[in-house]
Amino acid sequence: MEDENKQHRILAVQRFESGESPEAICISLGKSKAWLYKWVGRHLENDTAWNEARSRRPISTPTHTPSEIIEIIKMVRLNLYNQDLFCGAQAILWEMEDLGAKPLPSIRTINRVLSKNELTHRRTGKYEAKGTLYPALPSMFPNQTHQADFVGPCYLKGPVRFYSLNIVDTATVRCGLHPSLSKSGQTIFDGFWGAWKRMGIPDRIQVDNAMSFFGSPTHPRGMGPLIRLCLHNDVEPWFVPMAEPWRNGMVENFNNRYEQRFLGKVTMASLEELQSGSLAFEQRHNSRYRYSKLKGHTPLKALAASNAKLRFPAEEEPPKHRLTKPETGKYHVVRLIRSDLKLNVFGECFSVPPETALEYVVATIDVKEQKMKLFLDKKQVEEFDYKLR
Repeated sequence: MEDENKQHRILAVQRFESGESPEAICISLGKSKAWLYKWVGRHLENDTAWNEARSRRPISTPTHTPSEIIEIIKMVRLNLYNQDLFCGAQAILWEMEDLGAKPLPSIRTINRVLSKNELTHRRTGKYEAKGTLYPALPSMFPNQTHQADFVGPCYLKGPVRFYSLNIVDTATVRCGLHPSLSKSGQTIFDGFWGAWKRMGIPDRIQVDNAMSFFGSPTHPRGMGPLIRLCLHNDVEPWFVPMAEPWRNGMVENFNNRYEQRFLGKVTMASLEELQSGSLAFEQRHNSRYRYSKLKGHTPLKALAASNAKLRFPAEEEPPKHRLTKPETGKYHVVRLIRSDLKLNVFGECFSVPPETALEYVVATIDVKEQKMKLFLDKKQVEEFDYKLR
């Protein structure tokens, strides 16, 4: 068929050059004038293969991802995965930005490349035993629950030792960062107050059992700086079980990302550079990072979609340490009761009922009543006099 088409093209051009009218040529061959002029023009190019059909594929495809970019995506993803680092599309994009790759692909393009090359395998998370009910906190709406943790000590060039108070809203994954040179009581006030001014004040704040959060084991009923700050601002602190950091899993995951994407990428030599860099990373995370938990939205997009009304500190400056003891409010301690039936509250032990063995309980300290009430699956099973000192 192609040979016959070639003969028609050659014959048409020969008849045109002999002076025959274009109309007569086209009528006899059943072709259009555009067809005839196309082949006459190609004959004039002095190309020996002028009468052969050419591909209609565009010379350039602006929407096509260059092969070198595809290979970089695959390489970066494999490198992150092998280092046991977060290796989703957003992490790959940030890594490519750091590498100076051009042009930078979109998140959608990276996901398409990963899917096409079967690079979407995810590691399984930490196994948790089934059957023991854990009293998880709600995270349906912004500022229902925040998780907080200290990262450090870390070191700048110099060297300068520092800590970073990292806070995450479990509903929107918004973060707040506060770097400091210590974990003092005033640092606790400065860090949470600054984050609350940007994120809003939560209903609950969940933390581990670090002394910087609860106070001192020498005075377990003394209510440390965080407890006092929270209760004075209608926030209920929750302390996760000892030696179970995964109960604060969202902020722990964020800490890993913070170390990989910020501390491991940015060179800083002073506290001023650290503070400005931390704020820039916080804004970058909240406005650009997309989470499957949020159906692909960024934390700020999720906040906007919620239409939530946030509560913010009334004062610009944080309170000064040391705050007076609150007269009302509650704080909570979550513990797994072992076979010895002992409840450990910041170093002070209490005997608990047999039905709590191998179960998670919540010890709620009521400041106004000076009582500690023990709950098993929301049912009160014991009560202790708990005079706060």
